Amino acid sequence: MLSFESKFAKSGTPSMRLKLLFCLILISVEVLAASPEAVYGRGGMVSSRSTLASAAGIEMMKQGGNAVDAAVATAFALAVTYPSAGNIGGGGFAVIRFPSGEVITLDHREKAPAKAHRDMYLDKDGNVIEGLSRNSLLASGVPGSVDGLLTLLETHGTLSRKVVMAPAIRFAEKGFVINWYMARSLGRVRPRMAAHAASIEKFSIAGELLQDGDVWRQPDLAKTLKAISRHGRKGFYEGKVADLIVAEMERGGGIISHEDLKSYESVWRQPVHGTYRGYDIWSMGPPSSGGALIVQMLNMLEVHDIGAMGWGSADAVHLMIEAERRAYADRAEHLGDPDFVDVPLAMLMDKNYAQTRFSDFDADKATDSNNIYPGKAGKAESLETTHFSVMDASGMMVSLTTTLNSSYGSKIVVPGTGILLNNEMDDFSVKPNTENQFQLMGREANAVEPGKRMLSSMSPTIVTKDNQPVLVTGSPGGGTIITTTLQVILNIVDHKMTIEDAVSMPRFHHQWKPNSIFHERFAFSPDTKLALEAKGHINFVESKWGRGIGDANSILYRDGVIQGVKDPRADGTAVGF
Repeated sequence: MLSFESKFAKSGTPSMRLKLLFCLILISVEVLAASPEAVYGRGGMVSSRSTLASAAGIEMMKQGGNAVDAAVATAFALAVTYPSAGNIGGGGFAVIRFPSGEVITLDHREKAPAKAHRDMYLDKDGNVIEGLSRNSLLASGVPGSVDGLLTLLETHGTLSRKVVMAPAIRFAEKGFVINWYMARSLGRVRPRMAAHAASIEKFSIAGELLQDGDVWRQPDLAKTLKAISRHGRKGFYEGKVADLIVAEMERGGGIISHEDLKSYESVWRQPVHGTYRGYDIWSMGPPSSGGALIVQMLNMLEVHDIGAMGWGSADAVHLMIEAERRAYADRAEHLGDPDFVDVPLAMLMDKNYAQTRFSDFDADKATDSNNIYPGKAGKAESLETTHFSVMDASGMMVSLTTTLNSSYGSKIVVPGTGILLNNEMDDFSVKPNTENQFQLMGREANAVEPGKRMLSSMSPTIVTKDNQPVLVTGSPGGGTIITTTLQVILNIVDHKMTIEDAVSMPRFHHQWKPNSIFHERFAFSPDTKLALEAKGHINFVESKWGRGIGDANSILYRDGVIQGVKDPRADGTAVGF
């Protein structure tokens, strides 16, 4: 499929565009479109936000590569075909499970530049300067995606950089057809890119807005990807690409330096591990808050029979919201980069602590978030993101979440590179008890410091049972990432759903503060909402985010068959063979 697509994309004439579009539609019958119906296979599976990126991963496995090869190919392809979140200018986390049962995690989160400091987003009176941590060059942390993906490939992949990066380079150089979803997205973001000439140049054809059916080529990004393919990390963190990044920083008041780029390194970290009703939960530890909170909430819920309560019942929803309040309060107080702060991880994930934390739960009454305080640590015991899931025939599983933070990051493209810069610095607590763009609260543990990684909600997760694969999942969505992932797990384990239903069912979210229940349109029946209000729940806020809450592209392994599903809330495809 991939070589066929790129062959036809060489021509930008209207007639050839129509032929290409028609051919791709025919091919899509084989790989399916975004749908709640699962895709089945035994040879391998990739579920991602981009059909072309998923197919790039499958291409690697068909060439004899493993799930890591497929994940790296998918991630680089997403930087081309899903630019609002796929990236080489951002960062992410990966959770990998080997057929032996060993689980490892790689932290390739962005880092604060060496010149960053605690009060860099405050005015002389100590007030937050609106937009500085989101819409300027000061908003960008040192990118980690390239180092992370190459580290994964070099340590656990089997194919060469040239082979694995070929699809991404092909899509950037030869082009691909813009669909309706991307055309709409680009149209919406264009006004916020107007001040950046390189951004307008990248996301247009001769200055004109990209339209559904256009073939979009990205020659600058193709050059950058080729430099990485030829020279490895030096093709990004040193040489011409690094020079252009630093020149843009110096031109526009940014602070990322050559030394910041050259010294960036990904970090292998211990996976977060918990158990729930006989299942093993493997996820990402700090500076991700996701794994710890998922395990903590599962520990709170485990003594209650959620399955018997029934999906969507007032009792089940009430129980989950109360667990979420307490977990997110702990997030604000205790979680940050473990290289800089002492994170009481063992305490947060301890089953006894969870039950103590939940001891004031009242089955008939909602707790006021203003009366919920972070749990106290004893002595130390030593919104735009994309998630994809991969599994190969050997049982190797990869759960990878990557991000620029906001949709299209800072909206700033580095001239001559095609690289969109992240605005991850907003994920720090720019001031104690001040909300970030996702209304998440933070304190001292997540304050800005040079070289520090900002706290994240990304929650790439793998579930196993009896040392056998069960589930690969995760999601984008800022603070809702954690509760989206939690609900997929509960739907599989407690409600015994198919993977289609587990991913498709409506979702809700509570994060302690603000004291609001965010929910999709059909998450609560009228009588369920009335019952929740009778318990004292307030501030029901229906999702206005268009596609809903999350995008949990997931894989389930059952009876020797790999089942992949693309979350129907967004475009993309699960592809398997």
